[in-house]
Amino acid sequence: MAFGWIRFLTWACWTLVVGRSLVGAPVEASVSFRREVMAVLSKNGCASGPCHGNRNGKGGFKLSLRGEDPEADYIAILQGAAGRRLNFSEPDQSLLLLKPATDVAHEGGARLKKDGADYALLRRWIADRAPDDAAASKLIRIEATPRERFLNAPEDHLQLRVTAVFADGQKRDVTALASYEVSELGVADLPGNGRVQRRSDGETTVLVRYLDQQAGVSVAFVARNPSFRSGGFPRPVNLVDDHVFAKLRQLHLNPSSPCSDSVFLRRIYLDLLGVPPTGEEARAFVSDRNPNKRADCVERLLERPEFAEFWALKWADLLRLDERTLDRKGSRRFYDWLRESMASHKPLDVFARELIGARGSTYLEPAANYYRNLRTPVERAEAAAQVWLGTRLQCAQCHNHPYERWSQDDYHDWTALFERVSFDVVENRRGDPNDSHEFKGEQVVYVKNSGAHQNPRTRKDSRPRFLGAARPVIPTTNHVSGVMDSDGFPAGRAWPTNALAGPTELDALAHWVTSPGNPLFARAQVNRIWYHLMGRGLVDPLDDFRSTNPASHPALLEALAAELVRSGFDLRHVVRLIVRSRTYQLDATPAPGTVADTLNYSHTQVRRLSAESLLDAQSQVSGVPLAFPGFPAGLRAGQMPQVATGRGGRSAELDGFLRAFGKPPRQTPSECERAAEPAMTQAFALINGVTLQRFVNAPRNRLDGLLRSGVTSESCVDDLFWSALGRPPSAAERATFVPAVNQASDRRAVLEDLLWGLLNAKEFVLRP
Repeated sequence: MAFGWIRFLTWACWTLVVGRSLVGAPVEASVSFRREVMAVLSKNGCASGPCHGNRNGKGGFKLSLRGEDPEADYIAILQGAAGRRLNFSEPDQSLLLLKPATDVAHEGGARLKKDGADYALLRRWIADRAPDDAAASKLIRIEATPRERFLNAPEDHLQLRVTAVFADGQKRDVTALASYEVSELGVADLPGNGRVQRRSDGETTVLVRYLDQQAGVSVAFVARNPSFRSGGFPRPVNLVDDHVFAKLRQLHLNPSSPCSDSVFLRRIYLDLLGVPPTGEEARAFVSDRNPNKRADCVERLLERPEFAEFWALKWADLLRLDERTLDRKGSRRFYDWLRESMASHKPLDVFARELIGARGSTYLEPAANYYRNLRTPVERAEAAAQVWLGTRLQCAQCHNHPYERWSQDDYHDWTALFERVSFDVVENRRGDPNDSHEFKGEQVVYVKNSGAHQNPRTRKDSRPRFLGAARPVIPTTNHVSGVMDSDGFPAGRAWPTNALAGPTELDALAHWVTSPGNPLFARAQVNRIWYHLMGRGLVDPLDDFRSTNPASHPALLEALAAELVRSGFDLRHVVRLIVRSRTYQLDATPAPGTVADTLNYSHTQVRRLSAESLLDAQSQVSGVPLAFPGFPAGLRAGQMPQVATGRGGRSAELDGFLRAFGKPPRQTPSECERAAEPAMTQAFALINGVTLQRFVNAPRNRLDGLLRSGVTSESCVDDLFWSALGRPPSAAERATFVPAVNQASDRRAVLEDLLWGLLNAKEFVLRP
């Protein structure tokens, strides 16, 4: 009996000790196919476009691009190659390991190290007989921290942490499973596992990707700047300066000095009106002693007709106002509508709603021309996302977007919103029967009562759905511009029998896009305004908003968007806010240590005049009005709906000049289509171009008026400098040119040379 108790107690103690040791021992969790294996294949490039993620795969092995279809990938890995990709009895003999470790010839080269963590993870998964966790909770987002970091020299590295958040609320550290890229290769290196290493001074964005989610981290390696003086900053005028100056302090960059009055006036005229000030306007402004003259000048310019014309021109580019597709009457009606919208202070949300919801005759309802040159649902969908939401969706047409959250299903559900837009071609009198893109005649834009867009991935009809929305669209509003008939259509035209009356998805879309609660619209519009005034978007490219392309000043972007909404979507309010800031009025001469800064507005970035502004400035300074065939004499290039290309003559000459200096063909819905790069054709147009020679040699130009007025040579020189450059000649310039004119036997010839030189001067060709 006693012996039995002793044996029982011994067994119990042994069980307790061994049991505790087993409980305390780490138990290796099974490998998740969807969360780990897929991440490893994506991280090492196996599921990328150049490799097995290619449309046709590589070497007989096809994976979905960046792992967007785990079900198909699991089957391809498990069953492909006659099952030889996985060897459960000898995992190291699996092709899934042999090839990326180059134990077997692999066209993609070495992707895995046999002693590395990724190899070990795949091997363990194979040894466990490749389980599939199809019921795993869906990944919702990833959080990369820190989101922004400034590293002051000698700090040279940063360790990122990446957390995955799943639908069931679980969070998991996936730093080692995420992939990383840098937007500026010369600034940072990525040794591995989220470490960012300084390569040079500057700013970059680290693009972080885990499975189908992305995030962006802004990193700045700040150089030592002995010239930096934190206390030397000017007093901020408004929120623009608050945000810009705050970042300059973090970067140890001083802002430049304020620009002179003459530079400010030329800058503000070119930015708000598209033309330089006249000589008389420049003289009056510089001599004015009113301390508020800059603010007063801004208010005057905002109400001038040229402001509306200049912004109508920008929208004409963006909305693809093209005479070939709209015909001459349609393009003029559309341009007049754009100009009147800007002149009447139409709020930007109303402006957008009228375009998105437009239908009717392209002659009677000018806004309907918006859809006339967007002939397919795909064109309409991509243009609407880019123009109104600042989102480039093109990549998601064939696969999930590689740098943003939009999936292929998002793309096609969004496209389905535009599927039923149709055209009733009343007539087409095209000049070239072989040109299918040319339309001459009235058309009626309407919405059909049937029609569906097929998703090529599912081969099923897509559900019309807003970007990012969970549910399909149910039209709830009726927004159709113009006079309506009893069926809810614009009056005055017969409608096709299959036209849909009443509210449609387009009406619901128009209100969703412009809703104050939709941050995409407000951000995209203020970024566009900032781009046109400052030369670079806070988000750049300006119509490529995504988490992996963050704004240079995120808080400033949000503040400006909030101002736009608060002002009732008033374009002029945001313009006023920006141009009255000290940031806008800084000089172009960099402060010490800021020469390389092109991102943070420590000084003004000089840029070339736009094509229309340059031509109009040459015309204004020379005193020779432009003459476009088919349009009233004296119309400026900035007032033209479109300069028609002819086979010869004056129209073709002026069109050639404008195109040489970057006027866009209006084939894409993006400001990026307008070229700003220098080219040899521009040099020829300025140095010896026919257009410029006409201005200089015209018998009734500015020079003729000066000489017939009998003014002195000094007055002639002064007039040309004030008219061309908005300032008087310097002492050295006056000492050079006045005697030359006085001593010339042919004063006009010398003045022509001076005018030619001024119209070729960098100070004239560039916006200061």
